[in-house]
Order: sequence, then C-alpha cells, then structure tokens
Amino acid sequence: MSEQPLVTGTGSLDPAWGGTTRTEPRWPASLAVVATLLLYVSLPNALTVGPTWVMPALVAMLVVPLSFAAPHRYHGEPEWQGYVAIALIAIVNLGNVGSIVLLVHALLHGSSLTGQVLLVESLKIWLTNVLIFGLWYWELDPGGPDERTIPDHREPDFLFPQMSTPGCTKSYWSPGFIDYLYLALTNATAFSPTDTLPLTPMAKSLMGIQSLASLLTVALIASRAVNILH
Repeated sequence: MSEQPLVTGTGSLDPAWGGTTRTEPRWPASLAVVATLLLYVSLPNALTVGPTWVMPALVAMLVVPLSFAAPHRYHGEPEWQGYVAIALIAIVNLGNVGSIVLLVHALLHGSSLTGQVLLVESLKIWLTNVLIFGLWYWELDPGGPDERTIPDHREPDFLFPQMSTPGCTKSYWSPGFIDYLYLALTNATAFSPTDTLPLTPMAKSLMGIQSLASLLTVALIASRAVNILH
C-alpha cells in the first residue's frame, strides 16, 4: 500500500502545520505589556525617552479598553483590534530601543550612574526585551492569534517540538503565549534557536534582531558595567 501524502495548509490534517484553538485569551499578553511598563517606569530618567509617564499613558489608553472590549482573540475579529495590538507592542518596543541607546551613550560618554545601577538597569532592559519579543512572536505567528483559531491558517513561522513530534502532546495542540515567551527567553539567552526553529524570513529576522539586542545588552553593557565596578 502506498503511503498517503500529508495535506498541508490545514492544522487538522498535518500536525507540523500547527493545531487550532477555538479562542485565545488576551490576558497573558496584557500582563506582559503591564510588566514592560513597570520595568520602564522603574528606570532612571537618564534612561527613558522624554517624560517617563508618556509611554505608560499611551499604552494604558490602548491596553485597558482593548482588554475589556475584546478579552479573547478569535477569527473574524474587527481589524482595528489587531492594529491596536500591534501598536501596543511597537510603542513599548520603541521605548526599550530608546533605553538601550541611552544606556550605551551613558557608557561611552560617561554618566552619573554607578556601576551597580548600570548592572541593574541593563537587566531590566534585557527582561523587557524578552517580554516584547514574546509579544511579537505571539502576535505574528502565523498571522496572529485570531488566525490560529482556523484549521486552514497559513504556514507557521515557528516549528515547535510538539509540531514535529505530535505523539508527545495532546491532539490539535496549538502554541499559546507562554510558548512564545519561552521562545523569546531561550533566544535571548542562547543568541540562537534552541528547541523551536524559525521557518520564515520574518521569524528569522525577528529572532536575529532580538539576539543582537540581547547580545548588545548582556555582552557590551553588562561587561562594561562590571569594569566600572572594578
């Protein structure tokens, strides 16, 4: 008997395509956004872009009504919800990039911040980087949380272990926010893929950018701060 080929393009027939979920809750991502804000406002003024309250105010104006109006992501949701979600991530991302630039500038041109402070603040920026890219991965793969709820979603951007070895998990498994956050954490610590592989140019670009940002924060800034301590 000849082997039947896999039918791609549908999560219900090809495990490697990724399963589907009925709806996906928004609250884990909202908590991650709140965590990035708390880390940002705890930074000294020298490491924030403009007044410290500006970015939290902008994000709060978006995340609070969005969380109450649409607590779940589902196929067919209004387009504005997806645009607002991307805008939220972009805002916190820009704020963190600004903090990295200001921190590097402080190290190269001198600053009143002590070595101990630089170590703590670089760790905060690194953690923010992990949260932000976990949000990006969750929001974009494959087409967003709303698209993951339909069987014929487009090809996935990431190959999770459960997709290549479906026998080790429940049927119709689909990645959730914690899976994308773990992906961001391992990529930030290893500077390369670990158990989850990028499949598309977009995924490879995002992981590459995150690795570079993490390397800059950990290898350059933290090591320079250690030198200041001595």
